[in-house]
Amino acid sequence: MNDERLQVTLDAGVKRITFNNPARRNAVDFEMFEAFAAAVEEAATDESRVVVITGAGDFFCAGLDMKSISPAELAASDVAARMRELINPPVMGLRTLPKPVVARVHGPAAGIGFSYVLAADVVVASDEATFSQSFVRVGLMPDGGATYLLPALVGRAKAFELMATGDALSAQDAQRLGLVNLVVPRAGLDAAVDKIAAQLAAAPQPSLARIKAALNLSEQRALAAALDFEAEGQAECFRSQDFAEGVTAFMQKRPPQFGKGRG
Repeated sequence: MNDERLQVTLDAGVKRITFNNPARRNAVDFEMFEAFAAAVEEAATDESRVVVITGAGDFFCAGLDMKSISPAELAASDVAARMRELINPPVMGLRTLPKPVVARVHGPAAGIGFSYVLAADVVVASDEATFSQSFVRVGLMPDGGATYLLPALVGRAKAFELMATGDALSAQDAQRLGLVNLVVPRAGLDAAVDKIAAQLAAAPQPSLARIKAALNLSEQRALAAALDFEAEGQAECFRSQDFAEGVTAFMQKRPPQFGKGRG
């Protein structure tokens, strides 16, 4: 589907997918999820040789757009089914795509935005970038494959800390943890990304495809299982009183008071 809030270009073998909703900090609603899933699926068969994911404005992606649908509507919908249809396929698609995926992260990557970064093969960040598993702040659990991808990179203890607190990592800390390949000043980010993208686009594609497939061989079933578990778990979270309180507090710009209304 066409959605101006997701821009897709293809030039010199480099496909760029840009979250383009800066007024909402590039937060993603279900229509944008659908457009993103279509763009990733198309990348498997088009003439691209490398895919770059980024965001317009000051944010990479702020996660789910909480203003796009009410908590009551979410609780009443089949969240697990929608996740399996719209959210999980592009994450698996990025990992199984026989082409390298580069995340260009210039600002905050939160929630599902952080998950998309985790699904990339190369992460280039500006020194202004931050990374947050912010789901817990609104009473949700991580999704987008984060429950598998993050501990695989940083270990279970650090993954639990980041997920349970929602605290943000600086670009430098993310690099030290192995989440980011390269950190550069904001002014030099485009040049650094263009250099890496051009190098990957000029590389022998069968070699890159097999390298990526070999590195991901052991994770396919585990990631698929994690995505499925997240779909069921997130559906439960969406139905909880804590999620309703988390979203209300977010809209009212106040700290949430979780646990109220229980016996």
